[in-house]
Amino acid sequence: MTQKERRLFLIEHLLKENLEYSEIKIPSGDDEQKYLLRALFNVRQPVPASDEFLTVQDKYLKEENASRGITDFEKLVPVTSVFQPCSTADGSGMKKNNLYLWRGDITTLKIDAIVNAANSGLTGCWQPNHSCIDNCIHTFAGIQLRRACAQIMQKQGHEEPTGQAKITPAFNLPCKYVLHTVGPIIYGELTGQDRTLLASCYKNCLDLASENGCKSIAFCCISTGVFRFPQEEAAKIAIATVKNWQQNHGEKIDVVFNVFGDADEAIYKKLLSE
Repeated sequence: MTQKERRLFLIEHLLKENLEYSEIKIPSGDDEQKYLLRALFNVRQPVPASDEFLTVQDKYLKEENASRGITDFEKLVPVTSVFQPCSTADGSGMKKNNLYLWRGDITTLKIDAIVNAANSGLTGCWQPNHSCIDNCIHTFAGIQLRRACAQIMQKQGHEEPTGQAKITPAFNLPCKYVLHTVGPIIYGELTGQDRTLLASCYKNCLDLASENGCKSIAFCCISTGVFRFPQEEAAKIAIATVKNWQQNHGEKIDVVFNVFGDADEAIYKKLLSE
């Protein structure tokens, strides 16, 4: 199968899953087809799919993800390091945890774990073709990710609390794991509780990454988008929490602060240089 043949197979299969889609016509253009396929992924319920569908989907997404360009974490250059005394063969030494600043699409980063700014439902963004990180991660990971998250939520029996974290495989993304955390939503003045909950997102993600053997993790700017946490204050909390964790844990985990826009990049550059 070519990529176009795979895409058409997936679209046709997803349209047949729901009688409400019977009037939808498949467009001829590649971009329009990609737009439709993403929308169908975004609104699909977390139900099982056939082995044939998953095989075609996985081949399609791996090729699509590769075509968008994969960035290998190992080739990034750290901007600073956090040192901690540790045991060595001669009885003394220092453990070095590196901090990185990287601007790019987190779904294209080859690293042990990436962090998803999730909502309390944890099953991804259901708005077709929305540009949020939650939507992007679920889209390019494949439909298995929503099902894995739904199974976690079914077992848990309640919405995901703010500041906690869950881990899933990354499926078709180039990373190994996705850590899902719900940041605080700011409705008025920023409070101490808001700050504490945001710090908990970073701490709990690092704890969970460590428990699962991760040596590198990339954080998005949790809560700063539609959740309205002030960008500079959020960055200060992120950096301070990560540094504190690295200084007080025996495990070595390198951390990437992932940004997407000019403002966040400038903020992190300034704070990491201080």
